[in-house]
Amino acid sequence: MRRFWNETYESLLMAFDQIRGNKTRSFLTALGVIIGIVSITMMGTAINGIDAGFEKSLSMLGYDVIYVQKGSWGSMGQWWRFRNRPDLKTEYADQINRIIADNPESGLEIAVPQMSSYRASVSYKDRNLQQIFAFGTSADYLRTASGDLSEGRFFLPHESESGSMVCLIGDDIATGLFPNESAIGKDIKLKNRKFRVIGVFKKQGKFLGLFSFDNQIITPLNAFRKVFGNSGYVTIRIKTKEKIKVADAREEIRGIMRRLRRLPPGKTDDFSINEQQAFKSQLDPIKNGIAIAGIFITGMSLFVGAIGIMNITFVSVKERTKEIGLRKALGARRRTILMQFLIESLSICLLGGLTGLVIAISITAAIEKILPDFPIQFSLLLIVISLIVSVLTGIVSGLAPAISASRLDPADSLRYE
Repeated sequence: MRRFWNETYESLLMAFDQIRGNKTRSFLTALGVIIGIVSITMMGTAINGIDAGFEKSLSMLGYDVIYVQKGSWGSMGQWWRFRNRPDLKTEYADQINRIIADNPESGLEIAVPQMSSYRASVSYKDRNLQQIFAFGTSADYLRTASGDLSEGRFFLPHESESGSMVCLIGDDIATGLFPNESAIGKDIKLKNRKFRVIGVFKKQGKFLGLFSFDNQIITPLNAFRKVFGNSGYVTIRIKTKEKIKVADAREEIRGIMRRLRRLPPGKTDDFSINEQQAFKSQLDPIKNGIAIAGIFITGMSLFVGAIGIMNITFVSVKERTKEIGLRKALGARRRTILMQFLIESLSICLLGGLTGLVIAISITAAIEKILPDFPIQFSLLLIVISLIVSVLTGIVSGLAPAISASRLDPADSLRYE
């Protein structure tokens, strides 16, 4: 065993001597491995980032919340399919709550109405913000939402019922209108109607990198109607009970909604029941596309790199044929020669892999600094996978030349010109 470790140590020294003596050739040889490792690492980083960003976005929607709406999340961009459907009514929430109260076996906990508008403007003194997402809801909204307040409070039931002109704002609005002071107690104008700010939400970020939850203003439903009328888009948010299956909750909601809409048997639903699975089904093709492209690029890069390493190792064997013959004549075993060239191939691949990791980590850090909202996440598992891929590439590409070197005849090798 001691002899084995001594041979390994000597082989490592010889390998690094060769790499140091042929820096340019070694770098060009490892270039394919470097590109392959950068590709596989960035692919994994992108997929991890998408998953992390996606899960964070879904937590904003609520894992146990189902949304009844006019359109379907699974058919985005096809609004024309749903435009002729009759609008939903916020009163459905109260009717659903009465049905839930009369049925102790129901898998639903509470229904909350929401009426929204995407084209609102809000101002305070000389500061003005456009394209604000405004919506009205009931005092039970927080039971179906994940956002926490950084200061202030939510509106109370009597404020909701009376349509008090109070509101809660997102972090971006608070920062934009009140950069150096607290927003609580201040009067802002929503479409030229005064609202008193009673709460500010903590920063939540963007949903799937598109819609910002920090750019919203929430008012009592009746106060919202005073400003926007009944033209807002209606959503019924329904919280399900713990441990209830989503499929069972969907069917119960579907039955209730068909009853409220007075749809006869056999008639198609004129409403949509939306939940997280709709987004997951749209995300999977994107992730699969990134994975396929990454694997293809990685595979091609590693294949080219392995061929290059194998070629250079064969050249190295030819260049050192006399040296191999002399070492064998002095008693070196086939295993020692094989190990020498295999370790040299492994060393080039490992150095290429480590260089690729450094480049990938640098790119990741740069992206995080330039685009802080871009979903990207590096992990220890990616480092382990990259190093394993590097080792396997070194073994595969160096094995044939190493075996060839170990089989050289000492006498013929010493006569080689």
